[in-house]
Amino acid sequence: MSAPMIAWMPIVNRLYRYMTNANSLSLQPIHIPSVTIHDVETAAEHRPRTLKHLLKANHANYAVFFNHLRFHNHMPHILGSAYLMGATPDQLHHIYDEESKQLVPWEDSPAEIAKSDWKDFLGDKRYQRAYVDFFEDQLALEHAYRWRMVADEFLFEGKTPLINCVISGLGHPLIHLGYAYEFSSREVGMEALAATASSYNYLHKYLDNKEYTRAGTFSSTSPLEILHKIAQDDRFDGIFKQPAGDNFEILLKDHEDLILEYWNAWVLKDPVKQFQESQEAAVALLVATVQPGTHAYDFFLVHILTTSHAVRILLPMVPEKFHLNLVRQWWLLTVGVYIAQLRPKIEDDLIGRPDMSGKHWNYVEDKAVNSPWATDAHYVKGLRAIKEAAMTWGDVHEWYLTAAVRFADDFRGWTGFGPHDVN
Repeated sequence: MSAPMIAWMPIVNRLYRYMTNANSLSLQPIHIPSVTIHDVETAAEHRPRTLKHLLKANHANYAVFFNHLRFHNHMPHILGSAYLMGATPDQLHHIYDEESKQLVPWEDSPAEIAKSDWKDFLGDKRYQRAYVDFFEDQLALEHAYRWRMVADEFLFEGKTPLINCVISGLGHPLIHLGYAYEFSSREVGMEALAATASSYNYLHKYLDNKEYTRAGTFSSTSPLEILHKIAQDDRFDGIFKQPAGDNFEILLKDHEDLILEYWNAWVLKDPVKQFQESQEAAVALLVATVQPGTHAYDFFLVHILTTSHAVRILLPMVPEKFHLNLVRQWWLLTVGVYIAQLRPKIEDDLIGRPDMSGKHWNYVEDKAVNSPWATDAHYVKGLRAIKEAAMTWGDVHEWYLTAAVRFADDFRGWTGFGPHDVN
């Protein structure tokens, strides 16, 4: 082979890897069994009827966004999680009363939304009420109250489908959507669609435009291996002085190439196995980054876990061609948030062996609904997400259970906030 031809070989090989990766990303489904679907709409027993009534009350009374449209309504998340962890009707009512104290009533949007212009208001949270009304009109007038048909039309159709932008707003549209499917709730479904449309932003381009999917300088099938590499990368040193929610957007604006380098480094050769490993990484990010005695559980890292849980719920529900995009969205959020929160070291030994005497999943369930933190939405959601991961993948060595017990017992509140995150 001539010298000029040899010189071209690295470029040809990179192009080939790019084309191979792009093709595999679009074709490989992730087949996992569905979680149990709890159709509270038709249940006759008192406990599921209580959940149904409270979800409807939240839908009627409280907006999806509040506090200058910056915070998200977590009512369906905590009610659904507490219900699945065994909360009684009285406990569900107590959670509703406590959670609703911070919520705000609906306000009229600047204008109505119609089928002819519904995309014109994407990303404008002032139109949250109008989007709910619009999707409910579609539900009644075009889909005979079958809410999943509304979701099919507006999430999965078109050149830039909404499903490719559910990680905006720290993944809350994704989380909300997961609860809608798990409880077969059309009220939560309409809220999830409205949240997705109202939060729609620049993040969609990373999935819609294939130019952002490209071969990098290294690759790995292990999300934890990549996260460890990020932790050791001195190119991130000094970018931020403190963790903060705003850091994520700054990263993608000022350091996009670095983020994409690590985003594209995760190669999914065995998608089911690697999705399992991604759920293990999500648990480790929450629990294995907390040094003993600090109780420093990071508010933003718990969203990596709860969005992973939402992906797990949705994978059996959404069309196969969106499976990889859904998982890669989660990975983009994970890479960005991990760096934004100053790359805390992940040490599996930190999960350790807390006092496990007599502590099984019923202990974790009891902590979720009876501890002083039982009205903290992210605490309850986090415990429930770890338990569901254990149910999905098995837990022969009780790694998930140990992580859940440590989190349940050691939690004292959330850390990781910046100056603009709590006001």
